[in-house]
Amino acid sequence: MEYVLETNKLTKMYKQSTALSGLTMHVPKGSIYGFVGRNGAGKTTLIRIVCGLQSPTSGDYTLYGRSSTKRSIVKSRRRVGAVVETPSVYRDMTAEDNLRQQYRILGLPSFDGIDEILRLVGLGDTGKKKARDFSLGMRQRLGIAVALCGDPDLLILDEPTNGLDPQGIVEIRELILRLNRERMITVLISSHILDELSKLATHYGFIDDGRIVREMSAEELNAECRKCARVEVTDTKALARTLDAMGTEYRILSDTTADVYAKVNVSQLTSALSESGCELLTVTERDESLESFYISLVGGGKHE
Repeated sequence: MEYVLETNKLTKMYKQSTALSGLTMHVPKGSIYGFVGRNGAGKTTLIRIVCGLQSPTSGDYTLYGRSSTKRSIVKSRRRVGAVVETPSVYRDMTAEDNLRQQYRILGLPSFDGIDEILRLVGLGDTGKKKARDFSLGMRQRLGIAVALCGDPDLLILDEPTNGLDPQGIVEIRELILRLNRERMITVLISSHILDELSKLATHYGFIDDGRIVREMSAEELNAECRKCARVEVTDTKALARTLDAMGTEYRILSDTTADVYAKVNVSQLTSALSESGCELLTVTERDESLESFYISLVGGGKHE
C-alpha cells in the first residue's frame, strides 16, 4: 500500500506537558483518513508539525516519499492544503478576493481556476458579500477553498464540522466526499465527532495521550462494530465446534465468551451445546457504535 504520510515515533514536548508521545501513523494514498481522538489528545499538534508550523522534539515523518529531515520536504508541503484550528480568511474581503490573495501568496501566475474552486465549494454566487457576513459553514467552506488554491494532493482538515449546524455538517461532508472522489485528493480529517466521521472515512487512526492506539480500515471497523450476539458459555471450544457445524460466523473472545454474527435461536443452541457437555449461560445483543468502540480502545474513565 502506498502512503502519502507516514510518521515515525513523533514526540512533541513542552515545558509542562507532552503533546505527542512516539506517534506512528500511516495515511494511505486516496483515502479519507479519520484521525479520531478527544480534545487534547494531540491531533492539532500532529497537524501543525506536518504542515511545518512546529518542529517535533524527536522522531520524523515522510510526506510523499520525502523525509522531514531533508530540505526537500518543502516540495512535498507544496502538495498539501490545510485548515488548521480555524479557517484563515480575510473577513473584510469577498470570497473571490480571499482566493486572489492566496494565489498571490503562493506566487501563482494567474487567477485562473478561482471561479471553479468557488463553484466547487458552493460559494460561486456570493458576489460582493464580505466573509464577515458569511455563516460559520460558509466560512468553513471558504477556508477549504483557500486550502485548495495550490491544487493540493493532500487536504488536512482540523475539526472541520466544529460548531456547525446539521445543514452545515452535511455540506462539509458532501464537499469532502466530492474532493476525494472527483479530484482524487487524499483527506486527513481530525475530529472527535465520531458518528459523523463514520459517514466519510475509509481509514481510521485512533489517538490517545499523544500516541496511536490503533489504525484500521473502515471495513475492519465495520466488522468490529456490526451487530452480534455476545454469548457466555462454560466452554468456548465446544461452542466453536457447534457453530462450525451450524455454519455460523463467530469470534472467540475468551474461554467463556464469544460474539456470534447471526440471530441466535437460544433453544436450538442450548440443545446443540448440551450434546457437547457445554452450558449456555447468557445471550446479549450488541451493536457497538464508533464512539463506544473508541472508548473501549482507550478506556472510558478519564474521558467522562
